Amino acid sequence: MQKAAQTKVVNYRKPSLGRTLSQNRTLILMCLPAILFFLIFAYLPMPGAYIAFTNFQYNKGIFGSPFVGLKNFQFLFISGQLGLLLKNTILYNLAFIILGNVVQLAFAIMLSEVSFKAYKKTAQSIMFLPYFISDVLVSLLVYNLLNYDYGFISHVVRNMGMEMPKVYQNANAWPFIIVLVNLWKSTGYGTVVYFAAITGMDSSMMEAAQIDGANAWQRIRFITLPTLKPTVIILFLFAIGGILKGNFGLFYNLVGNNSMLFKTTDIIETYVYRSMMNSFNFSQSSAVGLFQSVVGFFIVIGANAFVKHLDPDYALF
Repeated sequence: MQKAAQTKVVNYRKPSLGRTLSQNRTLILMCLPAILFFLIFAYLPMPGAYIAFTNFQYNKGIFGSPFVGLKNFQFLFISGQLGLLLKNTILYNLAFIILGNVVQLAFAIMLSEVSFKAYKKTAQSIMFLPYFISDVLVSLLVYNLLNYDYGFISHVVRNMGMEMPKVYQNANAWPFIIVLVNLWKSTGYGTVVYFAAITGMDSSMMEAAQIDGANAWQRIRFITLPTLKPTVIILFLFAIGGILKGNFGLFYNLVGNNSMLFKTTDIIETYVYRSMMNSFNFSQSSAVGLFQSVVGFFIVIGANAFVKHLDPDYALF
C-alpha cells in the first residue's frame, strides 16, 4: 500500500511596508540623498510644466494665468528655423554620444591594461580635471588659441610661413571644434565610469585567459568588451533621452552672438535664449522645454523596446 503524498501548503504573507523599510534601512539611508535630490528638483517642479499652456502673468501666478492651449508651442514651429535647429541639435548629440563613448571606452581599457598603479591614478586625475572647468574658461581658452590676430595657433602658423584661416568667420570649422572641446571635457568622467565597471569584473576570467595563452587584444575582445556591453547600453539609453537637449553653456560661450556661425552651431537652446532674452516670455520657453522632454521620453521608450526585443536582460525596464 503506497502512502499518499501529502503536500504542505505554506501561506506566504507579503511583508508590510514598515517591515521592509526596517529590514533595508541601511540601503535606504544610503539612497536618501539621491531620493531627496530627484524629489525636490525633478518631481515637485513637475506641476510647473502647466506654464507652457498659459499666458503667464506675474500677478496671477502659474495656475491663475489665462489658459492658451497649444499656442505657446507655435513659436518654434512657425519660426522657420525648426529644421535647422533639430538637425544641429541631433547631429551634435549623436556625435557626443557615439564618439564620446568610443573614446571613453578606449581610454578605460588602456588604463586597465597599465600595471603601474601610480601612473594609472595620476592619469585618471589629469583626465578628470577638464570636467570641472567652467564653460566660460573653456571659451576663453579656445579664443586665445584660435583668435586670428592674437591666438597662439595663429602665431605658430604665421611663424611657419602659412596663412591662418579666420576661424570665427568660418561656420564649417565649428562642428569639429565643438566636438573636440566636448570630448576633451567629458572623456575623463566617462572613462572613470567605464574603468569602474572594468575594475568590478571577475579577475579569475582574465587569469584563466592568460593561462590559456590569450594575448591582450584577445582578452579585450572576448572578455572585457562583452562584460562592458550592459554598461554601454544603459549609458546609451540614458544619453539618448536628451538627444534634443543641447549643452547650452558650451555652445553659447564658444559661439556667443556671432551670427556668421549660426548655420552650423545654432541649437534649440541658444535660439530660444536669443529669442526670449528681451521678451522674458517664460511660457514659450517652458513650451520648448516640455516639447524636448516629451520627445526625449518617447525616444527612450522606443530605444528601450528595441533593446528589449534584441535582449531583455539589457533593457532598462
